[in-house]
Amino acid sequence: MQPQLIGSLLMVCSTKMVCMGCPKCGTAAPDAAHFCPRCHATLLFICPSCQHEQRHGGTCDQCGVDFMKYIGAVVAGKRDRADAARDRKAQRSTLLRNVLLLPFNMGIPLLRQLLNPSKRD
Repeated sequence: MQPQLIGSLLMVCSTKMVCMGCPKCGTAAPDAAHFCPRCHATLLFICPSCQHEQRHGGTCDQCGVDFMKYIGAVVAGKRDRADAARDRKAQRSTLLRNVLLLPFNMGIPLLRQLLNPSKRD
């Protein structure tokens, strides 16, 4: 097999080193490589749920999880937690603002907030 120049590393695929070809550009890459050294295509996919390594994306061969659906569910959960934290922060800052403005607005906004706390957008 022909030696290939990859960056500043000369790699010779022989019986000592197990190599595979990149499906995108055909460059030889070590079998353990996660990305192609030439075109940076993904060569090794890792399941986000069970950490199983495989050569194709889509669904995991071991646990059957669809990668995109799993990541979408994780992102949606994080978005919900961030929204709840932002709402709590806004409620606390509104309360503090109303307390600080008490001498100027006679406490009317503070009374509204305390008597009607369920009013939200």
